[in-house]
Amino acid sequence: MSRELSVLMLALALLPSWAQAAPFTTAAEVKPILAATRANWVSVREYEGQDLLYVTHLWSWRCGLDGMRIGINGAVPVIWPMPPCHEDQAAPNAILPEDGLPYGVFPLGSIQQITIDVFYDDRTMETLRVDRAGQPISP
Repeated sequence: MSRELSVLMLALALLPSWAQAAPFTTAAEVKPILAATRANWVSVREYEGQDLLYVTHLWSWRCGLDGMRIGINGAVPVIWPMPPCHEDQAAPNAILPEDGLPYGVFPLGSIQQITIDVFYDDRTMETLRVDRAGQPISP
């Protein structure tokens, strides 16, 4: 089990029971989770001669976010579409079939580094730069 997942599980176990039932739809609720799981924000997979850049983790915590931008190989980050928060559902962060696919397709081997800007609904922003393997890159 990864260290980040162990920390997250411990933090959830220590939360009062009322907080464990939170719908995770605000920045205050999702920030600690995204902070503990930064290494999972994006991932690159080679598949059928292409690079697939997955943003599944961020989509899974998108309630509480106002948006995100992604930049590839030092390019200026551009808005990456996110499905809406399904606040009318029991699991508002669930990825439904109508939400589309949580990845982008790029030429094989073309992704070397990724810059991710995450905008929270409390008007704060966080930036993460990672290499192809998901390892953080210093600014």
